[in-house]
Amino acid sequence: MSSPHTAPPAPATSPLRINVTDVDAFTAGRLTRSLDALHSAVYFVPEANEKFGQLGMDFRTHYFAGRSAAMGAVSANVVAATFYNFNPRLVASAIPAAWELAPPATVTRVRYEIVETALPRILGEKLTQSTELAHAAELLRRVAESVPEAAGRPLYAGHAELPWPTTPIAQLWHAITLLREYRGDGHIAALVCNGLSGLEALITHTATGIGFNAEYARRMRGWSRDEWDSATKTLMSRGILGESGLTAAGNELRSRIEDLTDDLGYPPWRGLPASQADELIRFAAVIRDAVQAAGVFPSGAFGPRYGQPR
Repeated sequence: MSSPHTAPPAPATSPLRINVTDVDAFTAGRLTRSLDALHSAVYFVPEANEKFGQLGMDFRTHYFAGRSAAMGAVSANVVAATFYNFNPRLVASAIPAAWELAPPATVTRVRYEIVETALPRILGEKLTQSTELAHAAELLRRVAESVPEAAGRPLYAGHAELPWPTTPIAQLWHAITLLREYRGDGHIAALVCNGLSGLEALITHTATGIGFNAEYARRMRGWSRDEWDSATKTLMSRGILGESGLTAAGNELRSRIEDLTDDLGYPPWRGLPASQADELIRFAAVIRDAVQAAGVFPSGAFGPRYGQPR
């Protein structure tokens, strides 16, 4: 076992065997991350605050409730464990109180109502009604339904129990959500086996510049400045962080985690022709541009390398 004061060694892995005409694990991971903008937009649109506000839920409450409702009326500890990098105290301020405002089935229904109203507004009627979007939804549904098993993937498993929506836009969002949560569950496994706590994972990810900026991440995830600074000092003592950001060992650690995350998220993508992956990559760029143009996400929330390949 590695010392808690040193960067942990790389876990043993076996190479993935794929057909050279299939999409590879790295590209599948890049594609999943690119599509994530459409999933995440649903938390920030005004329709979410309006519709969940009618249930008495503020932003943080409807975020935790909306994303966890597929697992049922779970406890704050379950949500904190499966979401991983949120302060458990922040989670406990919203869960289980959310279930007294509305049961999980109602929360899920409202969530998909938001998908049906907000996403067409963001993407525009032409794209929403296009054969391109319907085709992408069909391809992604096929990928999402190719998950071999749900073992070890609690958030994915909960969402996989939900019925498929009937409209192309909602099917697209549902497929993206399934693949996102499947990958996310694997990402947590990669973080755990590489020795990063939820807060340490958040700090090192902000240090890469490709996700949230540090101050926004700290506030949104509910960590105090003292907690953030203490975890930062621990990471520095382990040789993962330096005064100017990630050290060479820290960059190696983050790359190792992302490589393992790509591998763990790859199974449903195995067998997808690279040509179809290219179609989805082009479509994901259109989706991402539309979400960014709509100004859905808070200004200044992201780091300097947001949107760039890792």
